[in-house]
Amino acid sequence: MDFGFDTRTEELRRSLLTFMDERIVPSLPVFDEQVSALPDRWAWSTAPVLQELRQEARDLGLWNVFLPGEHGAGLTNLQYAPLAEITGRSIRLAPAVLNCAAPDTGNMEVLAQFGNAEQQERWLKPLLRGEIRSAFAMTEPDVASSDATNIELSIRRDGDDYVINGRKWWITGAMNPECEIFIVMGKTDPSAERHRQQSMVLVPRDAPGVEVVRGMEVFGYDDHDHGGHAELRFTDVRVPVSNLIGEEGTGFAIAQARLGPGRIHHCMRSIGLAEVAIEAMCRRASERVAFGRPIAEQGVVRDWIAESRVRIEQLRLLVLKTAWLMDTVGNKGAHTEIQAIKIATPKTVEWILDKAIQTHGAAGLSQDTELAAAFAGIRTLRFADGPDEVHKNALAKAELRRYAAR
Repeated sequence: MDFGFDTRTEELRRSLLTFMDERIVPSLPVFDEQVSALPDRWAWSTAPVLQELRQEARDLGLWNVFLPGEHGAGLTNLQYAPLAEITGRSIRLAPAVLNCAAPDTGNMEVLAQFGNAEQQERWLKPLLRGEIRSAFAMTEPDVASSDATNIELSIRRDGDDYVINGRKWWITGAMNPECEIFIVMGKTDPSAERHRQQSMVLVPRDAPGVEVVRGMEVFGYDDHDHGGHAELRFTDVRVPVSNLIGEEGTGFAIAQARLGPGRIHHCMRSIGLAEVAIEAMCRRASERVAFGRPIAEQGVVRDWIAESRVRIEQLRLLVLKTAWLMDTVGNKGAHTEIQAIKIATPKTVEWILDKAIQTHGAAGLSQDTELAAAFAGIRTLRFADGPDEVHKNALAKAELRRYAAR
């Protein structure tokens, strides 16, 4: 079993590490200052320093590295994994610099895989160039959206148009005025078989009847430097039938195809975030003195540090195995492992962040460190792309079927 990186991955890793150390990390305070000074603070993607860094990423060949195939850099999931982990070390800025930030990544994958030539020309290419932003509108406030077949937003055909009515919420990125297109999932045929009722349509932000109701907060954080999370209302919104992605009734299948890569990308970046938390924990423990000695000499703190290292190494191996399986046997063949990393990653990284916060004392709860905001973000991942309980239930059912088949 070979745990080394191939030549191309190693070259990109070295380039990205240097880029992170010399340009991205030092630029974060500048980015925050520029975003705070914007007339519309949700328009984080217009910050001048971000535009400068994006051009540098293009020049370094670090642009769209998340996307395999003809539209992206042509990397495999296994090649992209260590790069995504590195971007997780500056999770508020680095993914956007490389045009590898959610939800655009998943939306570009949908358009690349299922969009027709016209849709790719109109929406995919500007997204690939980083000229616009996008959002994925699936979750709804009035139903348990952990079961995607529950969604109620209506997509009704009327001649050459679809008429859309309904509500969505927790729509990541939708507060950003540069978010020009929504991929909206709703029901086109409520009488069809349960998993064939749903379809996806492209809805421009400026379509009459589209309303951005409000921004939403996570533990008091509005995530404005990622475009925020929004509640949306669609009232008699009309789009041409040509805005349908794929075919009617394929929305559920497209959603599942989208969420697999999205889940592993979140996990990859989260490992990088956990590494930063461990470093912060070690630094703080070495600097602070309590009861006459550095807290790094306290057994409980050493236990946290040791446990953090063990847990993150276990998690990284599982994520790399999952990436390898996705490359070799496909997303469907890696379904069990994708569920496993989705269950394990947020919980593991949340634990590490909690210990880092505890090591910092009250400072860990404040705005003076990144830890509290990181904790809010990682706690969100226990819901995003499906809550823990749904993945555990599905994973257990698969294990039971395997046992019964013996």
